[in-house]
Amino acid sequence: MKLSLQSYRSKLMGCWIGKNIGGTLGAPFECKRGVFDYDFYTQPLNGEPLPNDDLDLQLVWLNVAEKYGRNVTAQLLGEYWLSYIVPNWGEYGAGKNNMRQGIVPPLSGYVNNVFRDSNGAFIRSEIWACLAPGNPDVAVKYAYEDAIVDHSHEGVYAEVFFAAIESAAFVESNRDTLIDIGLSYIPQDSGVAKGVASARDAYARGLSWQEARIQVLNDVPGSFGILAMRPEDLPTDVPVGKMGYDAPSNVGITIIGWLYGEGDFGNSICIANNCGEDTDCTAATLGSILGIIGGAEQIPSKWTDPIGDSIKTVCLNLGDQGLIIPKTVTELTERIIRLTPSFLGSQLVDVVTPTDGYTIEVKETTQLFSQPKQINAWMQQSFADKLSQSPFQVAYDFVIFSAVVDYQEAPFIQEGTPKSVKIRIDNGLFMQQWLQFKWHLPTGWTITPGPQVASSLEQYHCNIGRTELEFTFTPNGLQDARYDLVVEITSQGRPTKGLIPLVFINGVPSV
Repeated sequence: MKLSLQSYRSKLMGCWIGKNIGGTLGAPFECKRGVFDYDFYTQPLNGEPLPNDDLDLQLVWLNVAEKYGRNVTAQLLGEYWLSYIVPNWGEYGAGKNNMRQGIVPPLSGYVNNVFRDSNGAFIRSEIWACLAPGNPDVAVKYAYEDAIVDHSHEGVYAEVFFAAIESAAFVESNRDTLIDIGLSYIPQDSGVAKGVASARDAYARGLSWQEARIQVLNDVPGSFGILAMRPEDLPTDVPVGKMGYDAPSNVGITIIGWLYGEGDFGNSICIANNCGEDTDCTAATLGSILGIIGGAEQIPSKWTDPIGDSIKTVCLNLGDQGLIIPKTVTELTERIIRLTPSFLGSQLVDVVTPTDGYTIEVKETTQLFSQPKQINAWMQQSFADKLSQSPFQVAYDFVIFSAVVDYQEAPFIQEGTPKSVKIRIDNGLFMQQWLQFKWHLPTGWTITPGPQVASSLEQYHCNIGRTELEFTFTPNGLQDARYDLVVEITSQGRPTKGLIPLVFINGVPSV
């Protein structure tokens, strides 16, 4: 099927207007636990929205996508994060701190990160959906790359879940179908899936939204709603969950607003907000989804008039000239429209006559929402396999072969204690290769099977095309806090040299 330019523009506008509305509504109640009773903004706005990290983080990702197109990776996003995103709170700070230490994604989202299962990733899912309308297979790929910069596990699942829903919402409006689409991309036994199931169960049993909130917060307890409250003021009807384990409950609350709002934009986002916890995130995400489904024209002027068209930022380093930040929702929408054809690729976009504008071609809905399939099975993992891989596996691509370094656990070392890493190599050619592995180690360290090892690499055409080696090194004479190792991988008779840095910290993990 095809999405007309007019409809696409309306849905894009609706997405970002809805994001601004929900974030502005929910901002005053963020980090508070309880049941609220508000049906509109609670502060004077003077024609402008409140600044919100939920939106302005994605303006940085827009700049990355404009420069690198479909080559966006977690490593690129990580570099932009360090350069242009100011906050150091929670998972943002943990991810940045790890990357400054040389710990790269997905390790950066896991190591010493109390908030790796929190909400900071799912709030930036919309940009990938807007760049891949009606193509959730594409949207979730980039949502994953985004999320692993500063999250792991539930934090990643939450962004993938919403990116799939938002992408599909450009061509599908049925609420339950969309929720099922989102669930099809994440593990069935995840906390996010459990939070969604809890909300749907409460709704199906006829509970009130207030009772649904209690059920969700008991089934997947979080702690976000206690951050701005005194212990003596906390309600006793829900438990305090593990610090940082907040994505499952807040995804569940977003679904509560969607279910109990019964299609009404204002009622839906108010219910999400009135459930408390991470209110600006839940209301903003739901506002985006409803804005995509209905388009900008379906959002009541009651909500749009007080905030206008402007975008206000709070998290960005605007003093650096490397970013071009849109100042309005209209400008943001037009930049995405210009970028989408190249981002989706020629196989997914049909450019028609200038008088018609262009249309976005998407898969038929009967084929759109199955579990992601492998594109080139001999070269690539399925998305489900990639999502389930360990956060200790770091991927590299060197054109004629690709590599995955598996640290197997957090990258910490201790004097005299052996440490093992696995390196998996996949052939990028339809011919065999001989590879040489040469390790550059700190003085005094030993490694088995040796500092220089050769290995054959079969081709995929007639064989498996993959080889895996395990190296065990023993650190001796530790005096520094951090150690940098390099493994140099050379293909015999080829100019390519794959240099892979490995970083290890002298100590033990704190989380």
